[in-house]
Amino acid sequence: MNELVNEALNTALRNWNAMSSSSFDEAEGSADQFESSFYTFIDAVRLWANTELKPMPQTVEQFLALPMVIAIFDKLPAPLHLNFETEAELIVDQIIRIDDEKYD
Repeated sequence: MNELVNEALNTALRNWNAMSSSSFDEAEGSADQFESSFYTFIDAVRLWANTELKPMPQTVEQFLALPMVIAIFDKLPAPLHLNFETEAELIVDQIIRIDDEKYD
């Protein structure tokens, strides 16, 4: 797996686990930290796709079938699968979200 993607994924997973086990008082901060790290991870995947995939897959199904993407998907907790698929579709379509359009 690409080193930058792997590091960003591991950070997002650590923050996911911290958020999942946080107390009520810590929940908002943990959620914000996870959200930030998730989009940093997505940005790393986008960078990898745009620099390493020649040609870029034409469909999200082709993208999700790539060995590295399968490895990512296997590491992600089930509740994040849909979020990742949504972001994968945007990567394939070459669409970049504006910060305020990201999940709230």
